[in-house]
Amino acid sequence: MNAGLKNRGRKREDVEDRRKAVEQRSGSQLKCISFYSFDPIIAEKNIENMIGAVQIPLGFVGPLKVNGDSAIGEFLVPMATTEGALVASVNRGCSVVTEAGGVSVVIVREGMTRGPVFRVEDVRHGLEVSRWVSDHFEELKKVAEGTTKHGRLLEVKPFAAGRNLFLRFSYDTGDAMGMNMATIATEAASRLVERETGATLISISGNLCVDKKPSALNYILGRGRIVLADVRVPADLVKSKLHTTPEAVAEACYRKNLVGSAIALSYGFNAHVANMLAAIFIATGQDPAQVVEGSMGMTTSEVVDGDLYISIRLPSLEVGTVGGGTKLPCQNEALSIMGCVGAGKAKKFAEIVAATVLAGELSTLAAEAAGELASAHRSLGR
Repeated sequence: MNAGLKNRGRKREDVEDRRKAVEQRSGSQLKCISFYSFDPIIAEKNIENMIGAVQIPLGFVGPLKVNGDSAIGEFLVPMATTEGALVASVNRGCSVVTEAGGVSVVIVREGMTRGPVFRVEDVRHGLEVSRWVSDHFEELKKVAEGTTKHGRLLEVKPFAAGRNLFLRFSYDTGDAMGMNMATIATEAASRLVERETGATLISISGNLCVDKKPSALNYILGRGRIVLADVRVPADLVKSKLHTTPEAVAEACYRKNLVGSAIALSYGFNAHVANMLAAIFIATGQDPAQVVEGSMGMTTSEVVDGDLYISIRLPSLEVGTVGGGTKLPCQNEALSIMGCVGAGKAKKFAEIVAATVLAGELSTLAAEAAGELASAHRSLGR
């Protein structure tokens, strides 16, 4: 038996041993958790103390017509969820926007960020360090990019408060979501800042990234990708398929998404963007915690020449088609449904995700405008 087979055998035995230990300590029988289709060695960089796998129901929506720069055509989109009515609602939205001609999608900005915090001597020293960073950007870029084959340093923005200096590094990370890539590159660049300026690196993440937390900074400047999408739905289609009117949907959107969210001081001006993102993220091996940032979308709607115009702005869509959980077999297959496996597919994937989110927003707003939301959840098990 070769070394690779022996290693795989040991990995599976380790999983079984840990699971038996958990069963013994907890008194539980983990029969379902013990069944999974992939070799544990594949997941060794995704999980520690593995004892099995949890299965989540997987459905799909579509065909969904997308008119993007990278995603062009009709797609089936996988969604993993335990929330009844979600897939049915999004699928209804997909049907409507596809019949209306498809969702237009554009990516207007890209950049994965990491924001280390330094201790400086005083505010003047902080200003001097900030100026050094600006004057020596090319040196920082060379050091940062020396840690990766794919990442490119785009900019470094300083933010100062007293003896605290934050440097927000932003990267083009290619087809990877890129958080680990940005962390490693930023640490290398930060050590150069330390050596040359006398500033002391306190933490490679100073919470100005801002990673996995809602924030005005990400809402305004973006993180990952800023994506815009819109569609114009003819009035007769709104009436026949959504059982309401363009005016009613636009009013529901205004009073709910804009006024209601403003009163709540919410960072998300939308109906339920997180629902679509979470289901797609789980299905395709994305980092589900980054739904926090992704949920900060804005949905707007108005009546244009009698038709319904609806749009979304996703300021922090963080997705990838390589690395992370995308290499796990089930998640890789889910990406393959959309033709989004591997290098060169991340922009396409981001555009499909945004189009799906818009379809979900449209369907839910229409259901609320028509007074059908509660009955839909009752009939579909929620």
